[in-house]
This record gives sequence, C-alpha cells and structure tokens, in this order.
Amino acid sequence: MRGSLNIYTAIIWVITVGAAVLASKLGSGPNVAVAVAAAGALFGLSPRMINEWERGIVLRLGRFQRVVIPGISWVIPGIDQVARIVDMRVRSTPFSAEKTLSKDTVPMNVDAVLFWVVTDAKKAILEVEGYEKTISWLAQTTLRDVIGKTELVGLISDREALDEELRTIIDGKTSEWGITVQSVEIRDVVIPNELEDAMSRKAQAEREREARIILSDSEVKVAEKMSEAAKVYTCDHMAMQLRAMNMTYESIKEKGALMVIPSDMVNSTSLNSVMGMAAMAAEPGGGS
Repeated sequence: MRGSLNIYTAIIWVITVGAAVLASKLGSGPNVAVAVAAAGALFGLSPRMINEWERGIVLRLGRFQRVVIPGISWVIPGIDQVARIVDMRVRSTPFSAEKTLSKDTVPMNVDAVLFWVVTDAKKAILEVEGYEKTISWLAQTTLRDVIGKTELVGLISDREALDEELRTIIDGKTSEWGITVQSVEIRDVVIPNELEDAMSRKAQAEREREARIILSDSEVKVAEKMSEAAKVYTCDHMAMQLRAMNMTYESIKEKGALMVIPSDMVNSTSLNSVMGMAAMAAEPGGGS
C-alpha cells in the first residue's frame, strides 16, 4: 500500500515536470513553467494512504484538524501533518508480577496477558504519550495490587473472578484514553517448591481425613441396620431361620457343594445346628 502511494506520487511528479517542460517550449514563459512545477510538487506531496485497519491524526499548524479514515487522504504540505497512524485492531500485551506477596504473605510469580483495542484514535494520541508502554505498566501495577489483596487459595481456585476484576480496574483507567480492555487472562501462577510440597501434603491429609469420616459414617449406618434386624429376628423366629438358611447357602455356593435340608428338619433345628451343618458342608467331601 505504501509502495503504491510512492509510485503514485512519482507519476504525479513526472507528469508535472513534463507539463512544465511543455509549457516552456510553447512559449508560455519561465514563470508559468515554474508555477506548474510548484503546483505539481505540492500536489504530489498531498496524498496519504491509510490502510483499512488504521486511523490517522491530522494536525494543522500544530492543532488537531481531523481523523483520517482508510483510503487516500489529502493534506496541505507544510501546513498539515499526519502526526501518527493508529492501529485499530485487537492487540495483546503480556505482563507479569515477580516475587509479589499475596494477602497471606506467600511470594509468587504471576504471568498474565491483556487484550485491548483502540476505540478512539484522537484520545489515544492526544491524551497519553506512548499508550502501548503506558498500558503495560498500568497492567503490571494493577496486577501487583490485586495479588496483595488476594489470598493464595482464592488466586488459584477462582481465576475467572480475578481476571474480571483486573479487566474492570484497568479498563476504568484506559477508557479515558480511548482504549477498551476486552479481557485479562492469568496464564500461570508459580509458588516456591517448598510451599508447593507442603500444600500437596495438606491436600493429601484432607482427602484421607474425608475418607475416614465417610468410612466411619458407613459403619454407623451398618450398625444401626443390624440393630434393627436383630430386633426383627428376636420377635420373629421364622425370619431368623430363613436368614440362617440364606447364610448357609451363601457359605457353600462358592465351592459348588450341595446340601439338602428337609422342611421338617428346618422346623425342628435351631440356628446352631443349621450353622453346624453349613460348616460340615463347607469341608472337603462334606457336601453331597
């Protein structure tokens, strides 16, 4: 695009020189030739090419004149000046906070990235000097402040809320410069190795404690159910005998043994005799 504009300007100058030479040969006089050459030179210096993703700031005698849009814009040489071309695309700025203490005095290194875009070219150029570097310093300072107000657990477990807090704070300051912060993302949080090992052991102890609590609760529930079953068996002897037969079956089914108990024998036997038969059946050669 810039190269095309330079060629375009060169063509204008060639045409101007040719017109001046032609005017001189036609007898128009040297003054006319000089005037044509000067007009052509000014005309050749006037165009400025602006890309689609750019905006330009034009100053006239040092004062703001207008914002130039994409395409070819014309300026007055020597009077107008394109102060700067602003890129209006979304840009990313990485920043970090090294050896920063959290609220619970934990030293850490935090890496993050800032996504931002210029929405007002006039403010970005006229309100702040070097807005790219200024945004980087602002983001780094804000990150240090937020880390100092946040505990390590919150910083690790709730990054989305921390990202939004950073975005809100930074955007609140950059909006005055015509810059909008779209998002902030924390990429990595590095803590000392000793502290990382201690946190790992603590997490393991917490998981073991929870497992023991769950096991104890399960044993309590089993004991409660067994106590209720004992009350039922005490009041209902038939239920007790059926349970004894079920236990007998469960004890011998894994070995493939077979034991036949007549119904009158079941009625006449007690729990001890049934369990004894089950033990005999479980012995090698005891079942038939």
